[in-house]
Amino acid sequence: MWRRKFIVSCSIFFVSSMVMLLRAQSVPVPSLPAGPMQQKATTACTECHDAEIVLQQRLSKAAWTKEVDKMVKWGALVEEKDREPLIDYLSANFGVDRPPYQAPHSAAPTPRK
Repeated sequence: MWRRKFIVSCSIFFVSSMVMLLRAQSVPVPSLPAGPMQQKATTACTECHDAEIVLQQRLSKAAWTKEVDKMVKWGALVEEKDREPLIDYLSANFGVDRPPYQAPHSAAPTPRK
């Protein structure tokens, strides 16, 4: 019985690893836009999730303030001196007045010969 569980677990791990590898090869890795707080936002935000989560947001400054404060409570490393500049960076790049997020398209499959 334990062999079967082991084989199933290994199979699941292998398949999920292959899916992640294929996805990583076909979809460009998004990055946050250039700006004075890009590195801080990258460090603070992508410690726990992909940059794409941030890229998709369209929030007001008040909403970004609540979001940053919530993430700091959950462990995001944002020093007090960086709090306002980070909120300004996020509001400027991912505010309600910004165009909707456009997801990157995966690479076209290579035709088989």
